[in-house]
Amino acid sequence: MKALLIKYKSVIKFILTFLSVYFALTLAYKYYLDYSEESKYYPDYVTNLVAKQSKLLLNSLDYRVQVLPHPDEPSMKLIINEKYVARVVEGCNSVSVIILFVSFIIAFAGTFKYTFLYALAGSILIYAINLFRIAVLSIGLYNYPWRRDILHTVIFPLIIYGMVFLLWMFWVNRFSKLKKYHA
Repeated sequence: MKALLIKYKSVIKFILTFLSVYFALTLAYKYYLDYSEESKYYPDYVTNLVAKQSKLLLNSLDYRVQVLPHPDEPSMKLIINEKYVARVVEGCNSVSVIILFVSFIIAFAGTFKYTFLYALAGSILIYAINLFRIAVLSIGLYNYPWRRDILHTVIFPLIIYGMVFLLWMFWVNRFSKLKKYHA
């Protein structure tokens, strides 16, 4: 048993680090969401911000967009040219995806400086791609509402998770300490 632990020490360390960071960040995010119920931003600050920034992005593309609090559920209604096309819910704000990304980067940590800067830059890129994703999804739903299922369940998750996967692969192959151990 001891030989197995020694042999797979780096794998065990990765798994424990990933799970610890993921659990800590998810717990912090849960507390943030619980605290947000008392906030003036509906449904929470980040989701509200994402909805408003999506509106600005769509307006810059010559769409007339409104973002309104949904009366029946914790989300923001996205309305294009007087047509209700989508709702921005907490799951659309990219925070959960960023938590997953950062947990992986820390589990495969390089130097503190590179790990911190890459996690920060990657998080900003994921956030920006998410805004782009929401804007394109909204345009797609406005113009092709009959494609709702494939747009929302296949194409657009592929965009955000595909970006995360590419960022992970770049990190592991370029900056991770683990690469140096096996070189």
